[in-house]
Amino acid sequence: MKAIVITQPGGPEVLQLAEMPIPGFASNEVLVKVKAAGINRPDVSQRKGHYPPPVWASPDIPGLEIAGVIESVGSDVSRWKVGDKVCALVSGGGYAEYCNVPDGQCLPIPDNLSFIESASLPETFFTVWSNVFDRGKLQAGESLLVHGGSSGIGVAAIQMAKALGATVYITAGSNDKCRFCENLGASRGINYKNEDFEEVIAQLTNSNGVDLILDMIGGDYTPKNLRSLANDGRLVPINTMKGKDVAVDLSIVMRKRLSITGSTLRNRDTAFKSVIAQKLEQFIWPFLISGKIKPVVNVVFPAVKAAEAHALMESSGHIGKIVLDFAGI
Repeated sequence: MKAIVITQPGGPEVLQLAEMPIPGFASNEVLVKVKAAGINRPDVSQRKGHYPPPVWASPDIPGLEIAGVIESVGSDVSRWKVGDKVCALVSGGGYAEYCNVPDGQCLPIPDNLSFIESASLPETFFTVWSNVFDRGKLQAGESLLVHGGSSGIGVAAIQMAKALGATVYITAGSNDKCRFCENLGASRGINYKNEDFEEVIAQLTNSNGVDLILDMIGGDYTPKNLRSLANDGRLVPINTMKGKDVAVDLSIVMRKRLSITGSTLRNRDTAFKSVIAQKLEQFIWPFLISGKIKPVVNVVFPAVKAAEAHALMESSGHIGKIVLDFAGI
């Protein structure tokens, strides 16, 4: 099969098209003929040599989410059959013509969505559900602040939280990105380049703060996040783009009864990810089918131009998801 491989750690140019063996698959797995693959920041980190995959995943082929058609099924697989259209969360190997997937990590592609649109869903939707709803315990009627609202994670979090009855605020780096997020359902976009999100959140909430913050930034955002949380609020960091070493005023944590929790998803086992898939199908997939939640795909690149796709991801010039199209590779 053809695949996009990391030839050595480095810049986008190290992504090259190569011939690789078609992966085998276990009795509880399916083999998917990949039609499209989403691009995510962990792919960029892996390409740079900073985010090695789990031992069971391909060390050379990045890619954490795919959409395609099931080519073969393992002997213990009962739900899926050859020819089914699925999107799936994978631990690696997504930038390829074929990818093996545990059956529980597959989700059916709604009839109203394309392969391109469906490939943009798994990594962000699994991440948001796990961190915002399972760990962060966001409830209807509560408020959520999402840093990086125009990212893939951000556009998923806005729509999912809004659909389930929460109020959403976001930060983004331009007025256009803020307005885009407001059109998706955010009550207020905060341009971090000319506004102080702590001050704006205080104004919006009568100084009460928000119930939950989903943070990809870390660094000097952390103390501001803690001050922006309501009593019994929850801070959920999922990345540390501005640094992992932070100053925390524990008196605020104690006084407000705050919770700080976080997670990584890639190294969790199949059973854990399968439970998330079940919850997504139960609670979120109906909104995709009805059109209340929509995939946000900004740019589609032919798979052979994966290097250009990674360069765009690193520039943060996109809104929503970047997807690789494997048609005609």
